[in-house]
Amino acid sequence: MQRFSTRDIPVGVPFSMLRLVLPKGSLEKQTLELFSSADLGVRRSSEVDYRATIDDPRIDDVRILRPQEIPRYVADGLFDIGITGRDWIEETGAEVISLGQLKYSKVTNNPIRVVLAVGGDSPVMTPEDLHDGARISTEYPNLTGAYLRSRGINAEISLSYGATEAKIPEIADAVVEITETGRALHAAGLRIVATVLESYTELIANPVAFADPKKAHAMGQILTLLHGALEARTRVLVKLNVAEEDLERVIAVLPSLKSPTVSKLFGDGGYALETVVEKSAINVLIPELKDRGATDILELPLSKIVP
Repeated sequence: MQRFSTRDIPVGVPFSMLRLVLPKGSLEKQTLELFSSADLGVRRSSEVDYRATIDDPRIDDVRILRPQEIPRYVADGLFDIGITGRDWIEETGAEVISLGQLKYSKVTNNPIRVVLAVGGDSPVMTPEDLHDGARISTEYPNLTGAYLRSRGINAEISLSYGATEAKIPEIADAVVEITETGRALHAAGLRIVATVLESYTELIANPVAFADPKKAHAMGQILTLLHGALEARTRVLVKLNVAEEDLERVIAVLPSLKSPTVSKLFGDGGYALETVVEKSAINVLIPELKDRGATDILELPLSKIVP
């Protein structure tokens, strides 16, 4: 698998039609919301339709399919680009190009973890504590096998089709399962022993399609829009006025991506400032700005941030 950098994108080439595949299931809602925020709204006749369209000259065909299948479909050239998780790229061993991580998920926007877990009363504390021939149930047999072999562990791996955490202890001695927060595993009475893989959602490309400069350029532009929409989720625009005598005190506590924009107001009205700040800090920042003399403070949402 190759990695992609925006520096690889040729500039000034025309758009080209791309075949896109998006994930169905647990990430479906979050993916469609992201594309909508990126002004790439996905349209389909119903919520169960596997075919869709995007009103964009770069995208010709859209399908919504299971993320487990997407790496293979992209590698085989059925689609030019697709969105899936790093876990399924590793599990399938598909030869695709990673255009970049898209840091969103079902619950926390943190990466999901593929973990090795055992029953809460199990004596197993590390993967190496598993006995020879231990029964492992998982939806990731290839990934699990490679992980255990790299540690010299001989185990009997069986494919799980769901409800994996319920198979301990009667059916399995341990499971390899995904978790975002760990709560579901804990509720099932399981204990995490090790992390097999951390997995973000990624935008991937078919190597042959990416070798076409026109398609590579279009792929890079799509990625820019998606990254810009994700970046805007965590920040807001703050605008305010401040008298000249309070300017330095206000700027001292005003964070920004680079430096705040400062404009002189008409007459002796002082200065107008604007900057982009972390949304998580705004509840502390606004009262502090007011305490330091700022007035007419506005907090505005952002659609995209493109450096």
